Amino acid sequence: MPTLIRVSPRIALATSADHAELHPHDLPLADALRVAGLDPVAEVWTDPSVDWSSYDAVLLRSVWDYHVRYLEFTEWLGQLDKAGVPVLNETDLVRWNADKQYLMELRERGVAIVPSQVAAGPCLRDVVNGLNGEQVVIKPTVSATAHFTIRGTAGSDELSQAIDDLPDTVYLVQPFQPEIQSEGEWSLIFIDGEFTHAVLKRPADGDFRVQNDFGGTAELLEAPAAVLEGAAAALAAADTRRSPVYARVDGILANGRFLLMELELIEPYLFLPQSPEATTKLASAVATRLS
Repeated sequence: MPTLIRVSPRIALATSADHAELHPHDLPLADALRVAGLDPVAEVWTDPSVDWSSYDAVLLRSVWDYHVRYLEFTEWLGQLDKAGVPVLNETDLVRWNADKQYLMELRERGVAIVPSQVAAGPCLRDVVNGLNGEQVVIKPTVSATAHFTIRGTAGSDELSQAIDDLPDTVYLVQPFQPEIQSEGEWSLIFIDGEFTHAVLKRPADGDFRVQNDFGGTAELLEAPAAVLEGAAAALAAADTRRSPVYARVDGILANGRFLLMELELIEPYLFLPQSPEATTKLASAVATRLS
């Protein structure tokens, strides 16, 4: 009787050219995927030589340049769909989440968000002028890592000059939330719909950006009940057929109420090194999706 050789499902961990090899924070995940019976391989999403159809699935990880190659990115997702290659998270969900206008939809579904207005072209100045004297944050609706994100006083010459230097695209305009500097911004991680861990991110002194690229820090902490409940409600409001295999919910606690800043479903940093249990859970969830 011939010997049957069990072949491990191959999964591409999609990266960007600037991070062609796995980011250090994903190395434990790759190990956990192997333990879960999968064969993970790092592949650059823009590499034309990659045969994506040779993989059983694609797990989006450090595709951190998708926002500057947005049309190319959505075309690539279409190619994966056409080839019948499953993507985690699902491509429809990724497309929806890629444009921050999804916040307006979540607000209509009852989610408390940081006050936001969408504006493009000449309307951008009209919206900003309507907040005259307030500290505001302006960010593209398709962006990541504070790309083209500016902060200033509405009506000031400095902010007007900064707006002049922005590319012509669609923006979110939000009143600056001082809690980001005084209390910090929460990130809550959910694997397969279940909460696993939370971190509190704080910006460097004098800054408002919490990313470590700008000197921000993150500390593993137990989330207050109001934060956890608000984050879970925000994730539940997303229009999904099934729970995302991974999700990060970012927001602040203002006057005892959780306000959603972003729902990260594409390639978020999941703070896996801070939670080995979440790493194992994510690998198991991915393996289950492929079984």
